[in-house]
Amino acid sequence: MTRFLGLTGGIGAGKSEALAAFERHGAATLSTDLVSHDLLDDRAVRNALAERWGAEVAPDGAIDRALVAERVFDDPTELAFLEGILHPLVGEAVLAWRNGVSPEVEVGVVEVPLLFEAGLEKAFDATVAVVADDRIRNERLAERGQPGLEGREDRQLGQEEKARRAEYVIRNEGSLEELDAQVAELIGKIAEAERA
Repeated sequence: MTRFLGLTGGIGAGKSEALAAFERHGAATLSTDLVSHDLLDDRAVRNALAERWGAEVAPDGAIDRALVAERVFDDPTELAFLEGILHPLVGEAVLAWRNGVSPEVEVGVVEVPLLFEAGLEKAFDATVAVVADDRIRNERLAERGQPGLEGREDRQLGQEEKARRAEYVIRNEGSLEELDAQVAELIGKIAEAERA
């Protein structure tokens, strides 16, 4: 029987790298960020956004993601509107994915950036927080051409709090090989606990 893990962490901590490591070690994986990204291509979603924000949000029939980000970044009302459309659809996608995971797969991992903030921890058998030193996180963001941490985590719990709430913590401050080793060890622990 598959054990489902909710994977979370702070911005730049390496959630996506950890998710990829789980996949390399045989876990079924899903990123809710990617699901949300794909949903912006859905016609009903596109129409709802264009109705609210005008046709310029979907020039040539495709959502202008930068414009959407601009609309919601500093406006809690508009962010709530967008989340009100996307979150139920993401939930449906996660449920469909879960139902499609073979029972022979030992571990299924869903990356949910706002896992604890959204109160979704009970939807999983266990939770994993990926954490890293703020200096490293800022360096990673700079490498991606993104702004630093300042002001970007206002809607999120601090990573220390995420680590405190999670059953498992992965400290992602080294190489990919070190991350892989931690993920392999964690999968081993989970398999062992399941057999006990």
